[in-house]
Amino acid sequence: MLSSFPANVLSASTLKAFTCFLVCAVMAFGIGLNEAQAQNRVEVTGTVIDATDGEPLPGATIIVQGSSEATGSTIGTTSLMDGTYSINVPENLNVLVVSFIGYITQEVEINGRTTVDIELEPDIRQLADVVVVGYGTQEEREITSAVASVDEERFNQGNVNDSAQLLQGKVAGLNVTNRGGNPNAGSTIRLRGLSTVGANTEPLIVIDGVIGADLANVDPSDIQSVDVLKDGSAAAIYGTRGSSGVILVTTKKGNYDTGDPEGNIRLDYNGYVSAAMVENQQPVMSATEYIEAGGNDLGSVTDWQDLVTRTGVSNVHNIAVSGGTGNTIYRVSTNFRDVNGVLEQSGFRQINARANITHNALDDRLTLTLNASTTRRDIDNSFEEALRYAVLYNPTAPVRFDNGEFFQAILFDNFNPVAIYEQNVNEGQRKAINYNVQAQFDPIENLSINANIARQFNSQSFGEFYPSTSFFRGLNRNGLARRYFEDRDFTLFETYASYNDTFIDRLDATITGGYSFQETFQEGLTIEMGNLPTNVQSYYGIDLSGDRVLGNPANVFLDSYATPDERIIAFFGRLNVTYDNGIFFNASFRREGSTKLGPENQWGSFPAFSIGTDISRFFDIDAITQMKIRLGYGVTGALPGPNGLAQDLYTYSFAGGGTVSKARDANPDLKWEEKTEINLGVDFGLFEDRLTGALDVYTRDIDDFILEIAVPTDQFPSGTQFQNAGRLRTYGLEFQVNYDAYQSQNVFWNTGIVFDTYSTELEEFIIDEQMRANLGSPGQNATNMIRVAVGEQIGQIWGPVFSGEVNPDGTPVFVDLNGDGQLITDQGNALSENGDFKQLGKGFPDFTLGWTNQVNYKNWELNAFFRGAFGHSLVNTYRAFYEPIDPGAINSYNRVITDKAVEGLTVSQFSSLYVEKADFVKLDNVTLAYNFDVSSIEAFRRIRAYVTLENAFTITNYTGIDPEPVLQDRGSTDNGGRISPFADVLSAGIDRRNNYFTARTLTFGLNIGF
Repeated sequence: MLSSFPANVLSASTLKAFTCFLVCAVMAFGIGLNEAQAQNRVEVTGTVIDATDGEPLPGATIIVQGSSEATGSTIGTTSLMDGTYSINVPENLNVLVVSFIGYITQEVEINGRTTVDIELEPDIRQLADVVVVGYGTQEEREITSAVASVDEERFNQGNVNDSAQLLQGKVAGLNVTNRGGNPNAGSTIRLRGLSTVGANTEPLIVIDGVIGADLANVDPSDIQSVDVLKDGSAAAIYGTRGSSGVILVTTKKGNYDTGDPEGNIRLDYNGYVSAAMVENQQPVMSATEYIEAGGNDLGSVTDWQDLVTRTGVSNVHNIAVSGGTGNTIYRVSTNFRDVNGVLEQSGFRQINARANITHNALDDRLTLTLNASTTRRDIDNSFEEALRYAVLYNPTAPVRFDNGEFFQAILFDNFNPVAIYEQNVNEGQRKAINYNVQAQFDPIENLSINANIARQFNSQSFGEFYPSTSFFRGLNRNGLARRYFEDRDFTLFETYASYNDTFIDRLDATITGGYSFQETFQEGLTIEMGNLPTNVQSYYGIDLSGDRVLGNPANVFLDSYATPDERIIAFFGRLNVTYDNGIFFNASFRREGSTKLGPENQWGSFPAFSIGTDISRFFDIDAITQMKIRLGYGVTGALPGPNGLAQDLYTYSFAGGGTVSKARDANPDLKWEEKTEINLGVDFGLFEDRLTGALDVYTRDIDDFILEIAVPTDQFPSGTQFQNAGRLRTYGLEFQVNYDAYQSQNVFWNTGIVFDTYSTELEEFIIDEQMRANLGSPGQNATNMIRVAVGEQIGQIWGPVFSGEVNPDGTPVFVDLNGDGQLITDQGNALSENGDFKQLGKGFPDFTLGWTNQVNYKNWELNAFFRGAFGHSLVNTYRAFYEPIDPGAINSYNRVITDKAVEGLTVSQFSSLYVEKADFVKLDNVTLAYNFDVSSIEAFRRIRAYVTLENAFTITNYTGIDPEPVLQDRGSTDNGGRISPFADVLSAGIDRRNNYFTARTLTFGLNIGF
């Protein structure tokens, strides 16, 4: 069952560190000494230590038994950072009650002593690592699937505004990227590479038991721990929504202090201020270099990249109140974020509130939990295009004319970067309300019945305004305004029961069975108007009555949609068996139906099983504390993103009085995508668990992935249809290890490495070979850079090879790869048998690596996290367009300058010249923190100050601004001049010209507990 208390998701290794934050908590809220009544008392001192290793236990609670009845108030204290304590004990009282999270509470008789040292024994039951899995929890030692857990202590720190970034580099096989760091762009999350080529490419998010929750609606400060279900045997219990893996988020709950039965309240403040500065700019010509190269001198010296960027100062504040009594615990938090990006006018302001209340009744047989949250985010999107045009705009051009109006050259694809964001408006708003009520009832011993009902309401609106004076999108429409609205309503009801017992000698089993109902409704509206009668930068005030929108109907665009009620209904069951505490077996089955598919294929079955054994249980080897071998098999599915792909689609046109035509043909045989995964793993613990880790190898087959394809018009009038079009296979390996390298009374050093590698092959496809991913304009619209071929790896960057020589006319000389004496390098022949093309690189890295080092010295903490990716390449599209010095074009556009530039080259044509190895190592995050000793200050439980530097440095040979892998492609631009919202996951490795500039961020933070 999902536990109501956070201690259940804390690992043994984190309990000590977590408790350091609770130093003096009892003293601060009513357990402190009452000096007014300190008559006839004896001072008792001593040290509280761990009985197993002799290490001090800071924050242990020491209470004088019976003091409340004898004196009218509880007499108590807590141990300091070195485990020492001091307490005044009335002469007529003789027993100290000593407690510490994860240890057995001990009652110690004083018997006239003034020095009482105490050794606490670990409570094995509490110290067992508990992992959240689908519809329940399991002890870590019983897990037979590929599951990883990350608690709050291991999260990334600093200016984290997207909860997914807490996990970046922390879980082997989990890749979290936000190239450039746009504060309004969510992270791309991939678990074990490609799991589909359609929708649902990212893991399923489950927050406090609510399936399909949005990470944007939970503030990073409110997350207690995250469990990642990586393989099919773990994720199959979620059926069609688990194909890309599952991320289970547990938020922070209230607390109950057993030393204060009347209840207690804790107040926690977490806040920081950060400054984000541009890490790298695109290397371009200065005004002097531009003029010397033949550029048009307009008389000014302008650093456009500097003008459109800034130091983005952000501040974040989180206040949480928690407490409880014997039957009820609660936590209420409010989070405010004012975040500013390095691009001028980009950022957001967000307020989020979250509440959790848990109540126990019927002699603790009934537990009721309410989780509720609301979020409002006001967004300044600015225009990423300002960064692009800042790179290529004439460095001798002024920002404004003498009369104050913006300077603008009349050129193709060339706009004043400052005017873009100052003249135009691009803003939005997101709102979310989420709640769920959970009930757990234990009618008899070993039987638990659970129910969960949840609702999620999401709405968003975005608006753009371009006056007629704006050359960027407004001029050619005589003013332009757009508004977009979208609402989403999600309902979830799930119920399941679990029974556990010892059925025969040494055989324990847990049986779980349940039902799930999910329903989603979504609708949207887009309105666009041109030829506006105003240039005021606030289109909200435009009166639409009368004939205010001038011209013909072509100046007005309306589009709306509404989905049917999308439903998923499922029945599921699971069996967990443990034999002799050393052999473990898990089997699950889910039968699920969805309204998104054809009537003949709405239901699917998703089985899974896994088995494991801890051989250290049967062989007594001193150095080995765990050596668990596990094998898992699981089947998951994936649904298409939109509704109605199995049905006919029609369009209506006003032309000629109105006509209806078929836009897409139905496919009643459309069915699930299905992923089958086999995982073999080893979990190990050596030297009393000072060295721990896991190794996993896996293979996964993705069958029947869904794509829209061209079909014969003699059978299908529209010429297009969604079909189950192919098959992918992935092989992968993951390794994770942690080592307590040094331990002493004052110094602790832990180091850890995560490593993963995978390769994906296209095994079946409706087309044997094709080119994808257009380079774009100007001049290279027909240049596709990515090759996809059956029987070969995904991610091939494909093109001609540059010889290093240049023709007299400035064109590049390519290599005759097939040696036939002729060069065939035009893009239309990229797949021809006699074409001179080859693989120039690949978009996916050979492997990624993360290295964490955590050092504690007395009250100081230092955490340094390095990350790297190796073996991938990037197409540097800035170089591909703007590096050759064209005598004509340089009058209009600045030029990128790198040490890879070729003298005399004047023609831009895609080739190996612009494909660069992008291996990198970076110090991703380094944090230095100090925990103040507040043992003598009653008002505080903790005070922690820290400073964090993100993107401290990057070591790479890539000449672009960011060597991070590009895992998917959104193309160059769509018809509206904006980036496509649809990602092509088969096309990796293209560093487009629309990327946000990467930032280096310095953060100062404070954590205070009252």
